[in-house]
Amino acid sequence: MLQQVNGHSSGSDAQGRESLREDLQEFLGGEVPLHQLDDLTKVNPVTLETVLRCLQARYTADTFYTNAGCTLVALNPFKPVPQLYSPELMREYHAAPQPQKLKPHIFTVGEQTYRNVRSLIEPVNQSIVVSGESGAGKTWTSRCLMKFYAVVAASPTSWESHKIAERIEQRILNSNPVMEAFGNACTLRNNNSSRFGKFIQLQLNSLLVPRDHQMTGAAIQTYLLEKTRVACQDSTERNFHIFYQICKGASADERLQWHLPEGAAFSWLPNPERTLEEDCFEVTREAMLHLGIDAPTQNNIFQALAGLLHLGNIRFADSGDEAQPCRPMDDGAVRTSALLLRLPEDPLLETLRIRTIRAGRQQQVFRKPCSQAECDTRRDCLAKLVYARLFDWLVSVINSSVCADPASWTTFIGLLDVYGFESFPHNSLEQLCINYANEKLQQHFVAHYLRAQQEEYAVEGLEWSFVNYQDNQTCLDLIEGSPISICSLINEECRLNRPSSAAQLQTRIESALAGSPCLGHNKLSPEPSFIVLHYAGSVRYHTAGLVEKNKDPIPPELTRLLQQSQDPLLKVLFPADPEEKSQEEPSGQSRAPVLTVVSKFKASLEQLLQVLQATTPHYIRCIKPNSQGRAQALHREEVLNQLEACGLVETIHISAAGFPIRVSHRTFVERYASLRRLHPRAPPDPHSPSPDEGHSEGSPHAEQATLRALLQDILHTLPALEAATPAAPAGATPAPVHCGRTKVFMTDATLELLERGRAQVLEQCARCIQAGWRRHRRREQERRRRAAVCIQAAIRSWLTRKHIQRLHAAATVIKRAWRRWGIRMAFLASKELDGVEEKHSSQAPRSPSSFPPPLAQTKLLRAVTHLWPLGLVLANAAVGVHGFPRKLVVFACLQLPVGSPSGYTVQAQTAQEQAGIMSIRALPQGSIKFHCRKSPLRYADICPEPLPNSATGFNQILLERHRLGHV
Repeated sequence: MLQQVNGHSSGSDAQGRESLREDLQEFLGGEVPLHQLDDLTKVNPVTLETVLRCLQARYTADTFYTNAGCTLVALNPFKPVPQLYSPELMREYHAAPQPQKLKPHIFTVGEQTYRNVRSLIEPVNQSIVVSGESGAGKTWTSRCLMKFYAVVAASPTSWESHKIAERIEQRILNSNPVMEAFGNACTLRNNNSSRFGKFIQLQLNSLLVPRDHQMTGAAIQTYLLEKTRVACQDSTERNFHIFYQICKGASADERLQWHLPEGAAFSWLPNPERTLEEDCFEVTREAMLHLGIDAPTQNNIFQALAGLLHLGNIRFADSGDEAQPCRPMDDGAVRTSALLLRLPEDPLLETLRIRTIRAGRQQQVFRKPCSQAECDTRRDCLAKLVYARLFDWLVSVINSSVCADPASWTTFIGLLDVYGFESFPHNSLEQLCINYANEKLQQHFVAHYLRAQQEEYAVEGLEWSFVNYQDNQTCLDLIEGSPISICSLINEECRLNRPSSAAQLQTRIESALAGSPCLGHNKLSPEPSFIVLHYAGSVRYHTAGLVEKNKDPIPPELTRLLQQSQDPLLKVLFPADPEEKSQEEPSGQSRAPVLTVVSKFKASLEQLLQVLQATTPHYIRCIKPNSQGRAQALHREEVLNQLEACGLVETIHISAAGFPIRVSHRTFVERYASLRRLHPRAPPDPHSPSPDEGHSEGSPHAEQATLRALLQDILHTLPALEAATPAAPAGATPAPVHCGRTKVFMTDATLELLERGRAQVLEQCARCIQAGWRRHRRREQERRRRAAVCIQAAIRSWLTRKHIQRLHAAATVIKRAWRRWGIRMAFLASKELDGVEEKHSSQAPRSPSSFPPPLAQTKLLRAVTHLWPLGLVLANAAVGVHGFPRKLVVFACLQLPVGSPSGYTVQAQTAQEQAGIMSIRALPQGSIKFHCRKSPLRYADICPEPLPNSATGFNQILLERHRLGHV
């Protein structure tokens, strides 16, 4: 901003907008980094861009759970994170006083639901809706939630009740591997994709201990099993897990019994070489044993499944004659299949090749050979019928094992694991039912979210009605509406006694529902189809085979054949009841309406929604970051498509249609308090009461009153800001903004207006700051220049003084040394050359060692130590000092110790003692000769009265080593 005021531009307009956007993000986000935002509702403004950035930042930081209002968004990590689901972490969330203040987690949702059902005032049943596309982690999420409830919902009062609770919890957990083995399969997007929907009801009992709810049982309800996968799989996908488990995990004896040799090929078992973690046969068998399915029953189940595999290897050849049935290409496959299913071989082959027709009032029976395609269809129908009955029987066994008596439980927590929104290149009846269910759940979710939003507005005291938003009721009317809809037309085609035509069905749908805005057309498509515009995107449904799948025809002769089986399991699945009249063989005019797949699915869906509406729902949206299953990789486009499919984008759009910007009072005042500079407030009336009158200073009421007064001052500037806007039209409506009890609600336009006014105030402040800064900088520079001059002068003066002081000190030392030397020389001269004579003592001569040296002589010795040449001359002078001082001078000049040394002897003749030293004998240290051309003292070599035997002069002083031994 300062650069713009100075007239310089350091970047483009795009960079400026990016900087402003980052500044707004920092303000609206409370200066919190995106990866630290635990709730997407705290992202301001609420847009797709900011939501995606927040999710990507948290996913990069290994944070996989994020709140989105009443929804928890769960990103699949695609890597093991054991510490994220440990029992210790479960207990931590369970024991926390406020779990919602911990990091977002599925355990937070689980604990919240558990505490809601523990409420003593009004316990309400809870439900958790887990949704997402294949591979997003729905199955894992449901499994972890069941483990969480099994850990925390156990508070037995005695050891016996503890064992009962432990057994029930173990059975509930063991139901997972069984349901996944028989209901999950490997698809293009997921190795463990659930091919059915399920609603698990966890039953809790609080009769014994009201405060503690003990899990007493569970109940499982399934929806729309994809039984067509048994006989029809894509080349890159697999059949249900249980088929691969028995082929890979069976023992040698079991292989022999079930006719599953090594390397056997089955047409209904594609990609057998792929080994997955789910191919664990022993885990499934052990779980079934804990659920009460004993080993013989398990053997019957796996033998029947092996029979279905051999049934898929039966191939038929066209006979070429319509009156003759088709021939089987492999009699061994028919024989083995009949043996494993305990069916008679000939009736099995006849049922697959010949169709029985009842006609007329007499119900005459006609037998008609089937074509090759019809034979394959009847074979597939037989396999799907057996597998669907087996799956339903397993669910009933699990329910009987874990379900509690209705009188023994009071509340429940429901887990709903449903398909996500599906759109493939080829979509049929399965995708239509799945997307229809997602439309119903989306409507329920939006209604619940809007209700929660309305409650927030009511708490804040806002008088506001919801704005219009795009509801999916139009799409639901197209699919299930009355009197005419897609479902009704498909059901009507099933009731007509005529062959179905894909083109005719397309024509009927397009002509009857042409006025619906959610019905699309694709006239360029080579195949008959219609397009439905769902809330998550448009899907093209092919009409070929749609009516047949809706009928789900089961020829009565197939049921009668299976009732003839001698297998104990098939006898249970297909009981022989002569009084039972199936819907496949109605009689005459009393034909009942056909119960189609769509009708059954619609009825079960309505029942499910009634259960959800009677509970408090919680939503977990599982998101698949990428389609490759790689960790630490988030593809924005794929995530955006899933957010649209699970309804979060619609929720975001609804939020944006209201007041997407929500700022607390304090934050709003701190950011926009500068706007009061544009229009100063009039001075308050002294007679009017103050806003905080009646409240003590520092109290919350006084602080809130002060904030409200500042808020009103800021909001009063909005009309002036709108008038000052150049592009604002005349008579424009004021910007919508509402001040709640704790937050300020506004739209994007209001935020832009406030930011524009704030930028204007900041620009004025920037100019003032620049002027003051320049003035301060110039004054500071001048002050520093003067200070530098003073410092330089002081340093130069100090250096000069130090130099002169050193010179003075050196001169003083030189003068002191010179004076000392002169005094010493004068003293020596006065003592040695001024004619000081010592008179001879009258006493007998004594040895020099008997005279102790006085203090003056000692000082004299130290003075002449370094002047020995002069001392020697003085010692040999004819006129001078005599006696002991004279010898001391000699000793000092020779640097010999004072006293009576034993290592040397001074020998002199007694007669010549007055004339001078004749010789000096010392230790044998080598001969030393002293030579001097001329004495430094005048007349030093001349004696006034020379004696004939005296030794004078330097040249006559000899130190002889060979005479030392004679001394």
